[in-house]
Amino acid sequence: MSGTSDPKDLAAKVESGDLRFHELEEHADADTAAAARRLLVEEQSGASLDTVGDYGFPAEQADSAIENMIGAIQVPLGVVGPVEVNGAATSGETYLPLATTEGALLASVNRGCSVIDRAGGATARVTKSGMTRAPVFRVADVAEAEALVSWVRDNEAMLKEAAEETTNHGELLDVTPYVVGDNVYLRFRYDTKDAMGMNMATIATRAAADVVEAETAASLVALSGNLCSDKKPAAINAVEGRGRSVTADVLIPRDVVEERLHTTPEAIAEINTRKNLVGSAKAGGLGFNAHVANVVAAMFLATGQDAAQVVEGSNAITTAEVKDGNLYFSVSLASLEVGTVGGGTKLPTQAEGLDILGVRGGGDPAGANADALAECIATGALAGELSLLAALGSRHLSSAHESLGR
Repeated sequence: MSGTSDPKDLAAKVESGDLRFHELEEHADADTAAAARRLLVEEQSGASLDTVGDYGFPAEQADSAIENMIGAIQVPLGVVGPVEVNGAATSGETYLPLATTEGALLASVNRGCSVIDRAGGATARVTKSGMTRAPVFRVADVAEAEALVSWVRDNEAMLKEAAEETTNHGELLDVTPYVVGDNVYLRFRYDTKDAMGMNMATIATRAAADVVEAETAASLVALSGNLCSDKKPAAINAVEGRGRSVTADVLIPRDVVEERLHTTPEAIAEINTRKNLVGSAKAGGLGFNAHVANVVAAMFLATGQDAAQVVEGSNAITTAEVKDGNLYFSVSLASLEVGTVGGGTKLPTQAEGLDILGVRGGGDPAGANADALAECIATGALAGELSLLAALGSRHLSSAHESLGR
């Protein structure tokens, strides 16, 4: 690449019309290009971008994660724990990294982790896995729709072969048809191993859709028909799952609840029923929980996940009941879309977040690291739910925020 090392020269070429804003990396290294864009934005907006421009890794390492880079936003990163996670993919004491700007969040989750640890740790399991993409096809009428559904059921092996030719790692698990008038939606579900897998699923489904068009009378309208459903609240993800469905639970002795949480198992169980279950139902909520999104978002930011998929990740149900005088507590996340390879996981700071959990890169066997990450996030969510419900039970929620100055 031939070019300039002077950001001012690059910025001048954009202002003169000789270069476009997005073309700067073709004429300079990534850091120089980012500096030139900062100059242009500062001139247009009057803002000072000195802090945004003070980032801790070469801009070229963010090349696959962003376009038109001008710098980096730094979100405070903390840890909670260590907490015992008794998972199928991970086991032992671990710190959980959370990146957030919400004061008191880590203090609350850390309290939950402490109580879980006193109870012997959380048990966590991934119960279902599969990334989905659902194209929509147009047919002439319902008879043709039924014919397409029958063809798909008879030729799933052909679709599997076409889809898997596009990837070295992905595996097509099944195809589920849905008919609405002259629309046929085919919900493809893939095992994407340690990748979150949205791009993998999209490319593979494109190849399978070509086969459908070549072999049937159906016409592809859109590669995504919103029945996937990605980055939108959707009941189908709550019922069928997307990404990883993961549950964490713990049995907490009564004396630990009373001494550490200053409430009782009965109080927490009642609050959970009246707030998380009945209250959410009355509100028409898809998530029956207190604040699972808080932990999911913070751990997503800390480990390089797609932040928009917090929408699906917070689709969770919290349960609480008294068993032999003790507190049984669980949280089930239906559609947690996570990966430990690709996307934002390649950024140096986010990769270090994965290192804290010991799950950076591909797992052995494939998929084990992403499963472990899901188990850790579920454990963090469990801790957050427990602490918040206990604060409500002891009526300490507002005082905790006041004492921390939040």
